[in-house]
Amino acid sequence: MADELAKGYEPHDFETKWYQTWEENGYFHADENSDKPPYSIVIPPPNVTGVLHMGHALNNTMQDILARWKRMTGHEVLWMPGTDHAGIATQNVVEKQLASEDKDRHDVGRDAFIERVWQWREESGGQIINQLKRLGASCDWQRERFTMDDGLSKAVREVFVSLYEEGLIYRDNRLINWCPRCHTALSDLEVEHDDKKGNLWHLRYPVKGTDQVLVVATTRPETMLGDTAVAVHPDDERYADLVGKMIELPLTGREIPIIADDYVDKEFGSGAVKITPAHDFNDFEMGKRHNLENINILDESGFVNENGGAYQGMERYAAREKVVADLDALGLLEKVDDHLNSVGECYRCKTVIEPYMSLQWYVDVQPLAKEAIKAVESGQTRIVPAQWEKTYYEWMYNIQDWCISRQIWWGHRIPAWFCDDCGEITVSRDDATCCAKCQSTNIHQETDVLDTWFSSGLWPFSTMGWPEKTDALNKFYPTSCLITGFDILFFWVARMMMMGLKFMGEVPFKDVYIHALVRDAQGQKMSKSKGNVIDPLTVIDEFGTDAFRFTLTAFAAQGRDVKLSTERIGGYRNFCNKLWNASRFTLMNLEGFEPVDTPNWDELSLSMADRWILTRLTEVEKEANKALEEYRFNEAASTLYTFTWHEFCDWYIELIKGALYGDDAAAKLSAQTVVYTVLERLLRLLHPITPFITEEIWQNLPGTRPVASIMLADYPQGQGLLQDEDATAKMEQVMEVVRSIRNIRGEMDVSPAKKISALLDCKNEASLAVMSDGEEYIKALARIEELTCGVALDQPAQVAKQVSGDVEILLPLAGLINVEEEEKRLTKEIAKVQKDVDMFSKKLANEKFVANAPAAVLEKDRGKLAAAQEKLTVLQASLEKIVALK
Repeated sequence: MADELAKGYEPHDFETKWYQTWEENGYFHADENSDKPPYSIVIPPPNVTGVLHMGHALNNTMQDILARWKRMTGHEVLWMPGTDHAGIATQNVVEKQLASEDKDRHDVGRDAFIERVWQWREESGGQIINQLKRLGASCDWQRERFTMDDGLSKAVREVFVSLYEEGLIYRDNRLINWCPRCHTALSDLEVEHDDKKGNLWHLRYPVKGTDQVLVVATTRPETMLGDTAVAVHPDDERYADLVGKMIELPLTGREIPIIADDYVDKEFGSGAVKITPAHDFNDFEMGKRHNLENINILDESGFVNENGGAYQGMERYAAREKVVADLDALGLLEKVDDHLNSVGECYRCKTVIEPYMSLQWYVDVQPLAKEAIKAVESGQTRIVPAQWEKTYYEWMYNIQDWCISRQIWWGHRIPAWFCDDCGEITVSRDDATCCAKCQSTNIHQETDVLDTWFSSGLWPFSTMGWPEKTDALNKFYPTSCLITGFDILFFWVARMMMMGLKFMGEVPFKDVYIHALVRDAQGQKMSKSKGNVIDPLTVIDEFGTDAFRFTLTAFAAQGRDVKLSTERIGGYRNFCNKLWNASRFTLMNLEGFEPVDTPNWDELSLSMADRWILTRLTEVEKEANKALEEYRFNEAASTLYTFTWHEFCDWYIELIKGALYGDDAAAKLSAQTVVYTVLERLLRLLHPITPFITEEIWQNLPGTRPVASIMLADYPQGQGLLQDEDATAKMEQVMEVVRSIRNIRGEMDVSPAKKISALLDCKNEASLAVMSDGEEYIKALARIEELTCGVALDQPAQVAKQVSGDVEILLPLAGLINVEEEEKRLTKEIAKVQKDVDMFSKKLANEKFVANAPAAVLEKDRGKLAAAQEKLTVLQASLEKIVALK
């Protein structure tokens, strides 16, 4: 009861308690043998090195809302958790540990290094799991998986060998993203691009046998050591006679051809471009078209190799300076321009990556992509919002073969063995002991590991025990929904689609919900460099988990980024506080009340207010379910917020105080029954969004319930309540009159505590009947001492008027306000606010100020101007009404 519900809302007093209770009682655990309809979600596995950030918080809050809602709607819910081994990131962590001991991985050897990584994972890895628990995530932690555990490793090997046996996995020497520091290939996702100030060098290349030169421009002049052609557009008349001739490539002693290719933009620069197939992706494709030689001039550490001639052994940037200086000395440097260049960096160590020729393992994805495209086209998998389908198709139709090998040690080692005698490759599900072709035991295993995305691409089925035919797979695959960010739509979602269809014969999920980014209040991306990062754990400590979750949900509109500020989170803490206080009030007025499961509404003396709130609750329950069904999280939150704060707390609780405090036992019982019913069902409606506060209040409600926790209770579906549209319409008429009286009081600056007189001039007998029925509500909520209702009433001489539907509200001003004094007050206030409007208008009309002021300052000033203008409009309207009374 109320004495058990603390006076103040202090979320940290009960959040840990309830999470432990849920987990210890196995409420999150899914039963694959259950008869309930299945609902399953796999968590996008966070990196084992990761910590909770805003993207995780939004993503997992949405998943938890769905998981809790579906449990309450009678589904057997599996929310599969786990972490990704994050090959490069995790290896970097352990390599830094070794560096602090003046060692590197080669000093300790592969086996010992892998052992160190596992040790780190046991001691320090996976802290994000505990942080997800603080967020309230109701994952089935008993099933937690790791992409390097035994079961998933078995699945990875099975997929690799199967694809290899079908000819869909092969080796090739191609250009890839290369990190000179991590010594590994990188996927496009692992390369972060940033615009940086640089230079554009214009180099003069002599045409052999002539006194002509071709001027080419480059941002990486050192790569000219690996040039194998100069290209011009076939329709460029300036160079038509030069196509087929040779260039004397400076500093190298080599000759390279002048070729024609449609790719060249004849309007850019001189219209001639240097072609370095081994160091540029576009050049690599052109090189294949023209059968050009690939000359790699760098080693794996970014130093010039033996193909760089006199520059061999020089670090790439030192070689750049030397090449430029030597060209300048030969008179072959035309000019140098400042140039803003998009520079790709390794996402972990921030080293500038190099396009690099390397022998790697690839997946032929064309046949796999074809099926994944069909699955979305046919509606087997739905992408929400639908706008992302176009992006999915564009990428899938233009998909390139997938480089799956990484030159690191931490990860799934590729199950391929090379024969030192015959050169044959043996790929095997079990560790090979001899060559499959010549039976020689003189074999060695591939040192490369698989791209992290390879194992995470199997996540929806490998986590449920595949390749074994498990009960979990039978029950929960395909999964119901995947919630993820748009940034991994291609790298993860598309790969899961391809792998799921290939190895399970079904799509891995029926729906894919793509959420937007969490940005700061000004709409800027959060970054440490900008200093605008909001730490989820910090705001949970300050405001509580429920307030944080509600804020994320309320702003999670489809297709719109979430603009977050601590002020907004504080606002939703006020919402939680409002619910808490309303619950305390309810509990204090339920002494001696014994609730029943299904009240007989016909036996109760229900008031107009009771009938109105029950009807509104029915509508809200249906709206909340529909919004969640359609992934309109923000609309579900908005519906529940408005009903809780404005209708239940601000109106209904005030409307029933007379019944609760009065002597009419029947009216009191009706009010108690309704307020209990509304609060109990409202707590269940809110539970998926705000799990902790709802459990704490629900557990303190009187009576006994059929389940031990609110998370096991039924989610209200808009059934079992009374619906009375007529009473609702009448109640809303009464409420509108109360609002109008309050507005007049506010405009006239009449103290809320002052009791006043009012006349309600009704236009017909029907509206008079409604006002008469609602008389006590109007008097109590509008602070009316004497209320007169009638048709065609005589009006006092000085009166404030407002029309509400068929009712004209008349407030006699005699003794209430001094019209002359009120006119003076309003005139003075208007002059003061007009100064603010003029000042901010002038400030924002100053082009120099607008051009130089920070965006945050401009936004703040524009907000102040808008607020002042709005206030001025209200004051001027009030003054007009006062003047009309004279």
